[in-house]
Amino acid sequence: MSNRDHTHLRPVAEKDLDQLERLYEDPAEAGDHGFFGFRNPGRLRQQWADGFLSAQGGRLVIAGDDDRFVGEVQWHEVMQGPASPCWNIGISLLTAERGKGYGKQAQRQLAAYLFDHTKVNRVEAGTELSNVAEQRALEGAGFTREGVLRGACFRAGAWRDMVMYSMLRSDLASRT
Repeated sequence: MSNRDHTHLRPVAEKDLDQLERLYEDPAEAGDHGFFGFRNPGRLRQQWADGFLSAQGGRLVIAGDDDRFVGEVQWHEVMQGPASPCWNIGISLLTAERGKGYGKQAQRQLAAYLFDHTKVNRVEAGTELSNVAEQRALEGAGFTREGVLRGACFRAGAWRDMVMYSMLRSDLASRT
């Protein structure tokens, strides 16, 4: 059985907070494309206490076998026009869990969840041009590559080009 058969999303529990903090506070765990500098220690725990799920966005755990934490997905609302909200999603996986198919499945499950439970028509995701693994995961999840945003992301002392992907509600419906 593949990992995708054992991947599901669930709300963040208190037992997940140590792992979640590692994804953002440990440069080695965040990896080349995920570390954006040190942040306020304890901020994630404060946000968890206030609740990670709201009408403007949220975050869920990517769980593997035995409900084991392997990473997280998150989303926030962006406007593409005065009355046209969509979701922008992101993902972080523990270093040991990368390359096993969790990203593809989790991003597809998140898009389906957002289309099922909100009225948006578009879910989008961006990744650095050099992050080929994430581009493959997004494409495998059913997202369409839209183009390159030049100099859109500042990380590690340099402006980097981003690749933008999207999935429309009708894209997901046509694949099921």
